[in-house]
Amino acid sequence: MKKLILSILSAVSLTAFAQVQTFSFGTKTNPKGESFEVDRYGFLVNGKHQLGVMGEIHYSRVPENDWLTEIQKMKAGGITIISTYVFWNHHESKEGKWDWSGNRNLHKFLQACKEAEMPVVLRIGPFCHGEVYQGGIPEWLTDKMKEDPKAYKNRSLAPGFMAATQRLYSNIYAQASDMLWKNGGPIVGVQIENECRGPWAYYMALKDMAVQIGFDVPFYTRTGWPKLNGKEEFGKLLPLYGDYADGFWDRTLNDMPGDYKKAFIMKDTRVSAVIATETFGTNQDTKMDVSELQYPYLTCELGGGMMPSYHRRINMSGNEALPLAICKLGSGSNLLGYYMYHGGTNPLFEVDGQPRTMAETQKTAVTNYNDMPYMTYDFQCPLGEMGQLNTNSFHQLRLLHQFLSDWGEELSMMNVDTLSDHYARRGCFEFYNDYIRILNEDGICYVRPVEMPFCGHKITADAQPFCKIGNTLYLYPIKGKKPIVWVDGKKYSAKFDKESKIKDITVCVLSEEKALRAFKCDTSLVYADMPNDIIYSSGNQIIAESWNETHDIQVEYDKIQEAGVPRTITMGSQKVAEMPSNEDFNNAAIWKLKLKSMDANLTSECFLQINYEADCARVYADGHLVADNFWNGKPMLVRVSDIIGKNVELRILPLRKDAPIYLQSQQKAILENAQGESLLKLNGISVIMRH
Repeated sequence: MKKLILSILSAVSLTAFAQVQTFSFGTKTNPKGESFEVDRYGFLVNGKHQLGVMGEIHYSRVPENDWLTEIQKMKAGGITIISTYVFWNHHESKEGKWDWSGNRNLHKFLQACKEAEMPVVLRIGPFCHGEVYQGGIPEWLTDKMKEDPKAYKNRSLAPGFMAATQRLYSNIYAQASDMLWKNGGPIVGVQIENECRGPWAYYMALKDMAVQIGFDVPFYTRTGWPKLNGKEEFGKLLPLYGDYADGFWDRTLNDMPGDYKKAFIMKDTRVSAVIATETFGTNQDTKMDVSELQYPYLTCELGGGMMPSYHRRINMSGNEALPLAICKLGSGSNLLGYYMYHGGTNPLFEVDGQPRTMAETQKTAVTNYNDMPYMTYDFQCPLGEMGQLNTNSFHQLRLLHQFLSDWGEELSMMNVDTLSDHYARRGCFEFYNDYIRILNEDGICYVRPVEMPFCGHKITADAQPFCKIGNTLYLYPIKGKKPIVWVDGKKYSAKFDKESKIKDITVCVLSEEKALRAFKCDTSLVYADMPNDIIYSSGNQIIAESWNETHDIQVEYDKIQEAGVPRTITMGSQKVAEMPSNEDFNNAAIWKLKLKSMDANLTSECFLQINYEADCARVYADGHLVADNFWNGKPMLVRVSDIIGKNVELRILPLRKDAPIYLQSQQKAILENAQGESLLKLNGISVIMRH
């Protein structure tokens, strides 16, 4: 195997590292004397290095009654830090009228994070994106920009825009002040802006504003892409990076366009060329300056999944997130940050008495690159829109995260000493990946110990380290390899799921089936009944959650209208396919849905699963839109609590065979094999219960 030894670049960066031991940001100690700080390697918690795992969840996209449970489930998946956007227009859709109620109650969400003992990075904007209407910038403010662009220029030092942003920051602070780390709360970091080239003076004005208002936190961040115009002042904002396996934002209708395949290799650059290509183009500069290498390598946006846009219907298998994480760890990252880790649902709001979607569309004044579903923001990530388990990504990542929990302190101090496209070595750990989404889905990825210290011995294994409990070492299989363990150089053949006493330690290689069900809880392993179950802690209780089809709620559906002639798909302002209008759904095939519950208390835990093949679908309850979906081959989920006892309609639009949209090969074949000139099939509706 060809290996590239990092030499000149690493030598320069390590020399620079020596000049910065610990970064000086805000107050690092809370009232209990616990500390949270940043040095050249990454995060230190109470003076010990922690290789953290950050997961994005948007509180305003998740029902407030579910917050604590969903955070606890994220924690069970190995997440150690929560990140969340504060979407400006979710809270101030009308100037001066702020809404912090219901699922917009930031303070209550932060309380839930505190109860779950989960630190938080608060992403306060003013611009956030997040596939939200105008990137979070309120419509009343964009109207002022049109009237007086000099005073209200978007994302600039224009006085009107900065004054409005100061009011935003002040209102956020009013909700979050007692939840800062220094006050005993969970907020350890604040992100300023998002995906911005600068200028640096704009960044500094925003940070200074936040600090003056009272945001005194252990660290401040910015997204490390795109490359800044001009130079930054070192040590003021930590750049955090990202990478994606595929992107709904791409303009092409091809598999894996551009540089997405490079997300699946080890590399000595932190900047990705595939994020926000619709905004910044496909030729983004990914070279690293020496000053950038003085910061720890931290990420905030690794693709935990991906949304389907109207023009690009990506279908994630769930096998993509682990190789991304392996490649970033092998390349030296000391924070895995996923966007998204938990999906959600867009809240609707009113403008002049009319309901308005919170989703990005091509029709808006700014941030109008894509047409996104009005309601769903499932993102096909480890925990989906309703909190459902996406088994592949959740468990694959969970096993890796447990390894980081037990060995992260040591790994975070290990430099990358060997690197090639598919292989990296950091100290006593080897990282390997040759999986590439679509292009090589038979590939494998793994972490392997080589002379890893354990209880006074040196362990090498053709298996992956899972966890350690006392003097017992648990491992799990590497695809295609026999589970062989070497202890102090002596070879031992392991049998799956059998504990073997070797010298004064115990070694157990779990079978794949058992590893997927194994959760480390304190000082023991607890096994779920099924691989699609999740075990999480709530207070002093251990809770098992399952999702299964149920017959306790019956659903009947009768077709009351045939679909009309399929619409001609037009191209939107950004020259990609434009999604149907509200009026187009008057021409849809319509089913009347009737639900009968044997127990009214079950409705909050039940969801319709609608299996269909067509263009897109919507569900209305008493005439109000409650759920929508762009077909990508996966079923649509609908909360039963949103529709029970109401007049419910399912509306589905046919998909023309000549539609200028991207479908993956399996869905494309379904479309091409459909009878006639379009596709429209309702294959069934079932009820799924969470219990």
